[in-house]
Amino acid sequence: MSLTFFLLLYCFWCGSSADDGGFTSLVGIGEPNERTTLMGGFIKASHPPKVIRDEFFVQELDHFNPNDNRKWLQRYQTNNEYYAIGGPVFLLIGGEEQISNLWMTTGAVAEYAKIFNAMIFQLEHRYYGKSYPTENLNTTNLVYLKIQQVLADVEAFIIGKSQNELHDAKWVLFGGSYPGSLAAWARITYPNLVHAAVSSSSVIKTRIDNIDYYKVADKALSDYNPQCVSNIRQATMVINDLLNTENGTKYVETVFKYSSPINLKNDVRQFFHQLALPISQIIQYNKDNRYFPSREEQSPVTITQLCDVMLKKSLGNPFDRYVALHEKLRQINRRKSSFYSYQRSLKDNSEISWNKGLVKSGDRQWFYQLCTEIGNFVTSNDEDHLFGNTIPIDFFIDLCSDIFGESFNLSELEKAVNKTTMLYHGLKNSTSRVIYLHGSIDPWSGLGLKEPKSDDSVSIFIEGVSHCADLYTSRSSDPPQLLKARQKVTFYLNKWLREI
Repeated sequence: MSLTFFLLLYCFWCGSSADDGGFTSLVGIGEPNERTTLMGGFIKASHPPKVIRDEFFVQELDHFNPNDNRKWLQRYQTNNEYYAIGGPVFLLIGGEEQISNLWMTTGAVAEYAKIFNAMIFQLEHRYYGKSYPTENLNTTNLVYLKIQQVLADVEAFIIGKSQNELHDAKWVLFGGSYPGSLAAWARITYPNLVHAAVSSSSVIKTRIDNIDYYKVADKALSDYNPQCVSNIRQATMVINDLLNTENGTKYVETVFKYSSPINLKNDVRQFFHQLALPISQIIQYNKDNRYFPSREEQSPVTITQLCDVMLKKSLGNPFDRYVALHEKLRQINRRKSSFYSYQRSLKDNSEISWNKGLVKSGDRQWFYQLCTEIGNFVTSNDEDHLFGNTIPIDFFIDLCSDIFGESFNLSELEKAVNKTTMLYHGLKNSTSRVIYLHGSIDPWSGLGLKEPKSDDSVSIFIEGVSHCADLYTSRSSDPPQLLKARQKVTFYLNKWLREI
């Protein structure tokens, strides 16, 4: 794909191969691993294995315009294998990637479903996967890609499915990462329909400049060895100095095997952005339990391996070690080069046809959401940040304007992000029956809701685990604090499902 070397390991925000890069790589949940579980015994498909089929639900294109009668088909999946009449309905909300039927038969949601005899649905997010609301994804058509429209899709789906034996069923929404936010937002928006929500690694706070991300990442590395962080900063400063001269720039292009000249200001910013992202992903998805089609596709790189390279004196100075680290990551992904020019990024992200390039992966759609409602751009814009003052917010605002048009500027984004904040500001104080889960080494946890003030919502902070760790299939090697977190989820679900 293009903009960045985002998808190093995959959830790596997700649904794309590690050979590509894009805007979706620091979000998402990917697919759960299929393994023997600890909770509720074994989760096994029936014999023959449970077949999960794609189904489609008729949705309105614009839920808030009564004069617009256009419809579209939203993909969803069903698993009734664990369901018993009178049981609850668990709805896993899709996000910035296509849905996977693995979530219907494995992963924590399936484990909880077996315990509570729940029906499971999975609903794909509009504009992703096979859920095509419009003919193409030009900027005009993307206007219907809004959080309020997405939540209204959830409302319509619940109403449509709450018939016959599901008429009195209690609906519990699950989501990880951005869908975790959607699960919580749906609970506050439609409390009469959504009985409870499990919001894993969700970003509830919205701002334009997310300086918290690299602060958490910095701490995760420092907890292993503070010198690891120091060496990354030193390497970044050396690169910055080299890029100030023509010969230095050529040297950087050579050692990092950069495929295009680093000429313009935004080329430099993108280069630093692409250097930072693989490290971010290693931290964010450290020791996760995601599914990979083959063992070779699963990177062995963890925080420990990353820092061991940056601390290995035999490799040379911090700059030399940084070069060696990125060479190792390229080898893992079987890539000759890991970088793309700013102009190449703009070209690739301007594709508007379904099933092509960055539309197929969801990158164009997700970046549109960031530029119009969510913000939370991951920046490093101060000398004491993990990557120094190399990735300013201006870089992302320029991308918004250059990809979608001049009207997508900082002023308009500020208004939109403030509106998002106001719409859902009541979560902290008034919304009941929401479980928030966060891992201590998940860089997104800085924008999560860790202290809900509602008497009947809870936040579970899990030391030593990464992004969405609680959603994946449980395994014998899980740390005890992760097992305890899942037990707490079971406890609260049991309590709340007894409530009217």
